[in-house]
Amino acid sequence: MPHSLFRARRNKTTSYGKKVEALFKKVEEKLKRPLRFTTKRSFEAFIFLILFFAFFGLLAWKMTLPKMLNTFMQTAYHLLLETVFYIMAICVLMGAISKLLVEFGVVRLLENLLRPLMKPLYNLPGVAALGAIMTFLSDNPAIITLAHDRNFNRYFKKYQLVSLTNFGTAFGMGLVVIAFMTGLGYGKGALIGLAGAVVGSIVSTRVMQRMTLKAYPELDVPVDENESGDEQQISFKSEGGTFLRFLNSLLDGGKDGVGIGLAIIPGVLCISTIVMMLTFGPSGENGEYLGVAYEGVPAITWAANKINIIFEWLFGFKSGALISFPMTALGAVGAAIGLVPRFISEGIIDSNAIAVFTAIGMCWSGFLSTHAAMLDSLGYRKLIGKAITAHTIGGLCAGIAAHWLFVLLSLIF
Repeated sequence: MPHSLFRARRNKTTSYGKKVEALFKKVEEKLKRPLRFTTKRSFEAFIFLILFFAFFGLLAWKMTLPKMLNTFMQTAYHLLLETVFYIMAICVLMGAISKLLVEFGVVRLLENLLRPLMKPLYNLPGVAALGAIMTFLSDNPAIITLAHDRNFNRYFKKYQLVSLTNFGTAFGMGLVVIAFMTGLGYGKGALIGLAGAVVGSIVSTRVMQRMTLKAYPELDVPVDENESGDEQQISFKSEGGTFLRFLNSLLDGGKDGVGIGLAIIPGVLCISTIVMMLTFGPSGENGEYLGVAYEGVPAITWAANKINIIFEWLFGFKSGALISFPMTALGAVGAAIGLVPRFISEGIIDSNAIAVFTAIGMCWSGFLSTHAAMLDSLGYRKLIGKAITAHTIGGLCAGIAAHWLFVLLSLIF
């Protein structure tokens, strides 16, 4: 991941720090004296401890402390063994296949086939198809590497280049998500979800372009009129004979897959564990807690069931617990797909839900954790809010499109 992505995350922390400092200034005005640094840090620590102990205290009050701690650790342990390593194996295999497709020109062939669709659907130059394929085969930041290539970005206007963050993110980790869902026996739903993700990508990209031009009409100019470059110079071919290229691509792609697999471990173990403990209830026959994996206090399920008529109409969800997937996908799609095996074991999932999960998972693919960094690396931090808004709309449209497309195809076939 580029260093600029880490800088952007630090910038988000800086923005939070400024808000805290503004609060402290108001306190100082009322006290009519400055606060010491240690006092400020103590105040922040005090607020954190209240929230921390309130959250885990409520869980412990409901489950009892020993069983809550055991469930917390057992859930993370089972996720690691049963889900993370499976996802990592998929990442390694798909990474190797993706590298082979790139090395031997299949990606450029697909680019040429998809090129005519870019302008009418996305209002982007044909070369943008390369960005969609690269993020589909890998992850969101792949689009930024291309966006900095003069042989690529010279074909874009500035507002179009900015919208690449939404366009590329809509296909992030697509191959891994589809392979994972297909491996669970839901290939039909996964393919319908891919179609839904395409709809979401169109909506997100178009809305982003419209919002950008409305706020900053001066961006309706080429990235650099004097910049020279040629898309034919974008080459992924390595040196050496055919067999050596094949072997190197296989191993390098697999190594890249290991990196993606390792990167999703914190998200799955931390985010998915908390989400599951707020989604599923006790495992005992009489409603008692046993301290085993996948127990918890189903607060999310309880709240979602209150308004599930909305989710059922929009996404076809039969259980409020399923809303946990889209919520998790906002931050990390790897963590989101880690929820699916448990949904299957609970018997609350079907092909329609898989279609919606695939569409939303691909389209959002953890954009809240990457969008700010991606736009900052392009030098357009001021558009982060618009990009997030547009992509939120696009992800919802992806899920809705996948559901109703599934309903339509079910009626026909």
